[in-house]
Amino acid sequence: MYDDGTTGTISFSVAYVKSPDSSSSILMKMSNQVVKDIGEIYTRLFDNRSFLSGEIVYFVREFEEKRQDREIEGLFTTLQNTIENRDSSIEKFRLASEVHLSDIKTNLDSVKSVLDTVLDDQPAEDLCKPLEENRARRQIEWQQFVDDMAHKCARVDNTFEEKEEELRDFYSDLERKLHINN
Repeated sequence: MYDDGTTGTISFSVAYVKSPDSSSSILMKMSNQVVKDIGEIYTRLFDNRSFLSGEIVYFVREFEEKRQDREIEGLFTTLQNTIENRDSSIEKFRLASEVHLSDIKTNLDSVKSVLDTVLDDQPAEDLCKPLEENRARRQIEWQQFVDDMAHKCARVDNTFEEKEEELRDFYSDLERKLHINN
């Protein structure tokens, strides 16, 4: 049943003529009942007006009554802050950048010229010498690392061979003792 009091059933009326054969009248009554049942099934499956009405009422109550316009107040506060920033802060930033950016550019230009003169005064060999020293030091460190790893690998191999020899001796001794006892 809907809010307006109507039902959603689909009804069909089947007209039939009574015939001397009562089985056809029973068949017509049964077909009429089947049509009514199909209408009821259709209404239950596909007519969701009452359910949707309840969901809409719940949705409205949840978002209008319980939240009490908190989101709208938040949006208005954000809008107000944005307008204040647009009207005042942008202009302040523009004025400050006009004053200070030219000073910063002048300072950077002077630093760049000083660095250029320092680099021009220093010969290229002086710059390459520390690089070559560092490269040689790293090469020595690498060679020491490779030698150390080779030494460690040799120690592991020797230990393995010793253990292998000990196990061979142990099992050969065990085998010899087992043959003597048998």
